[in-house]
Amino acid sequence: MRENMNTQTIINALHAVREQKPLVVNLTNYVVMNNTANALLAVGASPIMAHSREEMAEMMSFAGALVINIGTLDSEWVPRMVFAVEQANIHNKTIVLDPVGCGASRLRTDTSRQIAKAANKLIIRGNASEIISLAGEKGQNKGVDALDSTEAAVDAARFLSREYQCNVVISGEIDFVVTNEGQSQLCNGHAMMPYVTGMGCTLSALTGAFAAIGEETGLAAAAILGVAGEIAAEQSKGPGSLQCNLLDTLYQLDEETLIQRLKLA
Repeated sequence: MRENMNTQTIINALHAVREQKPLVVNLTNYVVMNNTANALLAVGASPIMAHSREEMAEMMSFAGALVINIGTLDSEWVPRMVFAVEQANIHNKTIVLDPVGCGASRLRTDTSRQIAKAANKLIIRGNASEIISLAGEKGQNKGVDALDSTEAAVDAARFLSREYQCNVVISGEIDFVVTNEGQSQLCNGHAMMPYVTGMGCTLSALTGAFAAIGEETGLAAAAILGVAGEIAAEQSKGPGSLQCNLLDTLYQLDEETLIQRLKLA
């Protein structure tokens, strides 16, 4: 029964995003701007890539959610991110933090913790190594790639959920969604997906879209990207065609396909 209820919640959330077309502000890295903007459009949301401090207060007054992705940090980006979080807090907007490469450098780890501590309404979406490092344990990082299993990061995610009163999505071969009420796991997706850069960043952006319509666990975004990636990979010869097919699949995804495909526990 729980699985059926969660499946219906995911379906309802997808319908809501397509109907409401929420505006998602993305303060994200240079590598993935195009990927994440197109994925948001394909699922039905409205993306804007905003980095200027001068417009952030205005943006957050009418946006649905804020996505902070630390993938290309420097001394100018960090204060912008902190200011964006402050503005999101003022307007009671959910913040999605993607701690790209957390654990790979002190700058990334310290910035991730600074943002997590500052955010009032927070969802953290990271790979296993990032989640472990953010929680204060030593994750196995290779650049921004995870060498830890998602199962190994569940205890760290529980700690983060308590520490920051947030929800945590660990993405990987098996996705885990950890909240103060419990956890869910998803077994959708495909082994080809990590060969497209920014796939996790795409999940973070989609998480922002669903948070904007009130689905703040991160489950709907993880489920929908996992199913879409699985279908797209079956139609693709390699990562290049997967990238295009993923957008088409997100655009075409329907209720029947989700019911048939979801592997949720």
